[in-house]
Amino acid sequence: MSELSDQMTFMERVKNMIYMLYFDFWFQTINLKKWDQFYSEVLGRPTTFYETMNKADMWLIRNYWDFDFPRPFLPNFDFIGGHHCKPAKPLPKEMEDFVQSSGENGIVVFSLGSIVGNITEERANVIASALAQIPQKVLWRFDGKKPGTLGPNTRLYKWMPQNDLLGHPKTKAFITHGGANGIFEAIYHGVPMVGIPLFADQPDNIAHMKAKGAAVRVDFNTLSSTDLLSALKTVINDPMYKENAMKLSRIQRDQPVKPLDRAVFWIEFVMRHKGAKHLRVAAHDLTWFQYHSLDVIGFLLACVATATFIFTKCCLFFWRMFATAGKKEKRE
Repeated sequence: MSELSDQMTFMERVKNMIYMLYFDFWFQTINLKKWDQFYSEVLGRPTTFYETMNKADMWLIRNYWDFDFPRPFLPNFDFIGGHHCKPAKPLPKEMEDFVQSSGENGIVVFSLGSIVGNITEERANVIASALAQIPQKVLWRFDGKKPGTLGPNTRLYKWMPQNDLLGHPKTKAFITHGGANGIFEAIYHGVPMVGIPLFADQPDNIAHMKAKGAAVRVDFNTLSSTDLLSALKTVINDPMYKENAMKLSRIQRDQPVKPLDRAVFWIEFVMRHKGAKHLRVAAHDLTWFQYHSLDVIGFLLACVATATFIFTKCCLFFWRMFATAGKKEKRE
C-alpha cells in the first residue's frame, strides 16, 4: 500500500518502515478483534484469525513476478496470478464492426471496474472531452448519464468483454482503475496502460506497472482533459510502453505449467495427502519471542554479561593482590 518499488531512496526506505509499523499497529490493535469475531461467528466456535491462518497447508497467491517485485517466500506458497487470463474470443458483431472502423489508429479500452458503477457528471465530462480528442475509437464501460462532451469516436457500454477487447490486435491502450484482474489481462495481452487508481490496492498496483515501464498514472480527483490526453498519447505513441508491456506478456505466458493448472494441482495434492505438513514452516508453532529469537538473544547477552562480570572480578582480584604485595615490599 506504500506505492513504492523495490528500488528505494533513503527517505523512501524510511517511509516504507513507517508504513510497515503503522499497518502492524493498526491491524494488531484495531482490526484484529473484528477479524477474530468474524472467524468465530463463521466457524461457530471461539477462534482467532491467526489460529485459522496458521492451519493453512498451502497458499495460492493471486500474483506473479511480472506484476510483483522479487522477494523470498516459503515452499508452501505458489503464485497463480493471471490464472483467469485466456486467449481472446471473437467480439459481438456490432462491437467488432465498431472496432474495425477505427482503421490503422486502433482502439482504446476504458473500464473503472465492476465496483465503480458511476462517477460524477463533472468527472465524466472531463474524461469524455479528452477521449474525443484522440484519433482512436474508444470503448468505455460506463453506466450513468451520457456525458455532454462525448465525442463521436467513443461508445458507452454497461458491460463489455474486457479480456476479448484487450486481446484484439487493434487495441492500443487500456485505461484502468488498477484492479489486479484487469492489469493481469493487460499484461497477458501486452497492452500498455493509463492508470486512474481510486482506492485500496489500486494505487500500489499502478505504481508497480509504472515502475516496470508499462503504465502512466494520472490522479482521478485532479485529472484534467489535458492530463488524460497527454497520458494516452504517451503510452500509444512512445514505443517503449508497448515494448515493456510485451516483455511482461512474454514472461506471463512463458511458464512450464499454466497458473490455473498449478492451482488445481496443489488443491488436489493437499486433498490426496490430507495436507502438506512437510511444506509448512515450523515458525508457525513458535511464540512471538521465540520467533524473534528474543530468548536466545537474552541468553547470549546473559552469558556475555556473566563472562564480563567474572573477567572484571578476576582482574580486580589480581590487581588488588599485586597492589597489596607491592605495599608489603615497600614497607620491608
